[in-house]
Amino acid sequence: MSLLYKHLRVHQIFGANTDVGKTILSTALCRATALRHSQNVFYLKPVSTGNPEDADDGHVTRFTGSAKGMVRTDCIYKYKDPVSPHLAATREARTREQKIAVPSDMELTNAIAQRVRAAAASSADRGVFYIETAGGVHSPTLSGSSQADAYRPLLLPTLLVADSRLGGISSTISAYESLILRGFTIDAVLLFREEYYRNWEYLELWFGRKGIRLSAIEPPPLKSKDPQEDKMEMHRYYEEVCEKRDEVAQLVEELQTRHDSRLESLESMPQRTLDSVWWPFTQHGLVRGPKDVTVIDSAFGDFFSVYQDPKGRHTSGPSSVLRPHLDGSASWWTQAFGHAHPEITLAAAQAAGRYGHVIFPLATNEPALTLAERLVKDGPGKGWAQRAFFSDNGSTGMEVALKMAIKAAAVRYGANGRRREKELQVIGLKGGYHGDTIGAMDACDGNVYNAAVEWYRGRGFWFDPPSVGIHDGQVVVTGSGFDWDASKPLPDGMEWSPGKSTTWKLEFDTVGSVYDVQSRLDTPMAHHYKKHIRGTLERLVEDGHAFGALVIEPLVMGASGMVFVDPLFQRILIDTVRSSSDLFAGALGSHTQSLPSSADPPAWRGLPVVFDEVFVGLYRIGLQTTSPILGTTPDISVHAKILTGGLVPLSATLASSSVFNAFLGERKVDSLLHGHSYTAHPVGCAAANKTLDLIEELESGEAWSRAREMWGLPAGGIKAAKQHNLPDIWSFWDPEAIVLLSKTSIVEEVMALGTVLAVKLKDENAGYQANSANELLASVQNHLATSNSNELTPAPGGGSFGIHFRTLGSVVYFMSSLNTPAKLLRTLEASLLDVLQKT
Repeated sequence: MSLLYKHLRVHQIFGANTDVGKTILSTALCRATALRHSQNVFYLKPVSTGNPEDADDGHVTRFTGSAKGMVRTDCIYKYKDPVSPHLAATREARTREQKIAVPSDMELTNAIAQRVRAAAASSADRGVFYIETAGGVHSPTLSGSSQADAYRPLLLPTLLVADSRLGGISSTISAYESLILRGFTIDAVLLFREEYYRNWEYLELWFGRKGIRLSAIEPPPLKSKDPQEDKMEMHRYYEEVCEKRDEVAQLVEELQTRHDSRLESLESMPQRTLDSVWWPFTQHGLVRGPKDVTVIDSAFGDFFSVYQDPKGRHTSGPSSVLRPHLDGSASWWTQAFGHAHPEITLAAAQAAGRYGHVIFPLATNEPALTLAERLVKDGPGKGWAQRAFFSDNGSTGMEVALKMAIKAAAVRYGANGRRREKELQVIGLKGGYHGDTIGAMDACDGNVYNAAVEWYRGRGFWFDPPSVGIHDGQVVVTGSGFDWDASKPLPDGMEWSPGKSTTWKLEFDTVGSVYDVQSRLDTPMAHHYKKHIRGTLERLVEDGHAFGALVIEPLVMGASGMVFVDPLFQRILIDTVRSSSDLFAGALGSHTQSLPSSADPPAWRGLPVVFDEVFVGLYRIGLQTTSPILGTTPDISVHAKILTGGLVPLSATLASSSVFNAFLGERKVDSLLHGHSYTAHPVGCAAANKTLDLIEELESGEAWSRAREMWGLPAGGIKAAKQHNLPDIWSFWDPEAIVLLSKTSIVEEVMALGTVLAVKLKDENAGYQANSANELLASVQNHLATSNSNELTPAPGGGSFGIHFRTLGSVVYFMSSLNTPAKLLRTLEASLLDVLQKT
């Protein structure tokens, strides 16, 4: 990902199969490259098995001919056993007296990257680096994984050696497609010009249609029984194909041209982008020029590969024009398993090949049906939802939810189908955000996202919720208002915040105790919450408001600044709304309340309750759904973002039977008249099903267990937490680091759940327009660039890395994937803490 140099061309050589001539063609490339341009050429065979005398790097050295001295060869791991690398490594590890571990894929790719970086640093002039893999595209590495996956973090430009034997056309195309599915760029294809099967004729046309050069090279002579004669014949062969014929030399020129064109394209992309693109959430008037444009060349795991001018970098020697940048926002909260996860990619590709897209109304397909059943029966809808409605993204999913809820309330209270003087509004929380479509915007109070939109008309009332945070090492719930006279004492256990006459706080021993909602239901705080909420609703109805739904983001409101809402407040709000049918019926002039019967326990009461779990759902904050913490279920919930593992847009709106039944009838106009052309598209549904599969594996895995234990939870996941009567509250971020961060001088509070870490800075100009978070993260960026430069990092290839970040005014936040290595998070925590302690 980060090995692209102006002065050093790097290519990785894959084979369509074993014994297709990779080493012979690699030798020809090395020799021709050195002779053609008098360049330094580096050849690396990462893994070699078999007789050391027959090793591939030795073959290249022996036959460089007149280029001797310009070609440097190397091999990282050598094993004597002439078997597959994974087997050779395992056998050697078992037979050694001192047990050694089989090198991991990360160790392998880091070792390769280190050698490329060393070559780049040692090459004052232009050079070329060839890396020859072992066997075929999917031959195992030392760890046993496929080479195509193991080498993917490096994502080097690729040469494919085709198979010239019988069946070679099929194996070559299969190898090509396997590489393409993983994001590799095939710069050229090479094979021997075998005259009987003549695979080169077919493949030349096949690859030509894709704009890929195929070079057919004369095959080597048959192996002679006399070793000396065989060596002489091979010398003559290489002299012929490298110095007398043009095929290899022309290929070398083509590869250099493609390398230079790639550099030119990357360099031009910032200005081309500024000339053509209108970015979301961006004031273009503040964009200073091409340097403000982040060019993402590729992405893998938790990292982008970002283009940047190497001038002025904190490095010695020539630098790569690509550098890993940690995707600090999980690409706007979408990534579940990092970028380009091969299993999700393949699942989506299989669905694309089987279906493309197919219409969904009055039809079904296996990916969509399976996903609906999983979400309703075993997923976040388990125990309360009956139906899943698919749409395009979180915002449209919320539009669907609002239509469902408002219609259900109108039917229940007799307001459906007649002219109303009062429109039905929503009850929500200040700072809420439900998307950027018009209806979703109107379901929020006026804020930076919607107030400037001419069509915006806030339709509701929004309570100001208390929030949870860690202040100076202390877990605190803070709030303001609640009709309490600042001159009078607060309820038991609460106190006014120092220096803030309108803000109160309540301290807790642990984060888990805040989220133990059941034990807090019969506390003075709960009673005051209920009194405040019921009293406010009564005044609103008396003032003429009519409501049709309660809409909340459970536990965390992301867009408003990562506000961790007191879960007790949300629970009391839900309970109070559900017990206030008298208010909502009376507001619509209904003389009789149409209440659900006891025979229909899932039926909604009071108002339909909508959980917007687009951000928090599916383990973003460590929970599949927020219902277990709140101790209650919604009537409608919306899920997106993580749903497809961050690959493609898709959302699901889940609904209870009583909400669904509000739309049943004999007239089509009474149905839910909402839909999208790509509703339940099979590609997204297949990606979502694979994402849920992977989540199930992680949920019971060692990494999550260690993270839960770090937060004081017993091993065994949510079931074990329930057995010990503990809320399943935990994070991938280290609780000790969080406490230390909260004690630094410029930090107001810190909070973490699941993948999310939020740091609120002390800032007199706090809010969306504040710049303090950007300034801090720029310092963290610089710190990562200048510290530990000689140590291997968790980035692909082990080199130094930066951070791509998004901020929310004075709030610094980071978001991991569900499988981010703990080492990477510890590295980031340490850097952030070091910067804050010195600020």
